[in-house]
Amino acid sequence: MEDSVDRHIARWRDKSSFDERTEAIVSRLKTLTRHNVLAKERALAEVGLQNFEFDTLHRLAARGRPWRATPSELSAELMLSPAGTTGRLDALEGAGLVRRLRSAEDRRRVDVELTELGHSRWAAAMRVWGVAEGDMVAPLDAAEQDVLIGLLRRMLLHVEGGGPGKGGGPEKASGPEKASGPEKGR
Repeated sequence: MEDSVDRHIARWRDKSSFDERTEAIVSRLKTLTRHNVLAKERALAEVGLQNFEFDTLHRLAARGRPWRATPSELSAELMLSPAGTTGRLDALEGAGLVRRLRSAEDRRRVDVELTELGHSRWAAAMRVWGVAEGDMVAPLDAAEQDVLIGLLRRMLLHVEGGGPGKGGGPEKASGPEKASGPEKGR
């Protein structure tokens, strides 16, 4: 059975010099990533969140109850300027998804806390997105999924670890939070 990558490779065969195996692997990874991004967008739309809202709620939810962080911690994790973070937090607070809490001990300290509404909207998006991701891997049985996990781990360790003439240059990601692909950071 032929997929879109097979057709892509056939179009370019004899027109450009490339390794077909590498192209087949990388193009399928990119195509699956695009499908995952679209699944995330659909999940967020279904629960009424925008990507920037989800990403911020996700960072807070990952901390566990009471789902708190300082604005500067969020700025660092989201790789945003303090002004960009303030704008996000204003919008999220206005929607009732987060609240800012001033410290009783130090009035200069402010924590951002995920509200119950914010947590429930984040959890709903995670459920919808999780169904879509589960559907994506459904054609593989558990043993095949384990093999694929191992193979992808080896590839990722290679590019993250680098080596002479290998990946892992200055643009290397240090984990899912900084990767430009699936953007999940789960």
